[in-house]
Amino acid sequence: MGRTISSFRISSIIEERKWKQFWNLLEKEDKKIFDEMFLLARLYNAASCQCIRPVRIQSILMSIVFQHYKKLFQLY
Repeated sequence: MGRTISSFRISSIIEERKWKQFWNLLEKEDKKIFDEMFLLARLYNAASCQCIRPVRIQSILMSIVFQHYKKLFQLY
């Protein structure tokens, strides 16, 4: 039997593509930062897959916030 939903890894790539229009309007240096943010979210694909949120961007944003929080906590 096949899956009824795509894997979160694929879904996160689809979500990133939805933000392409926003990305196009960013300055060159901001585009790099935006891309890095989505790369951070991929660090937590396994956790995002398990939490099963109906809105994909919620898990992606929480992953980004969590990674930034960890970095700030290390500096503190």
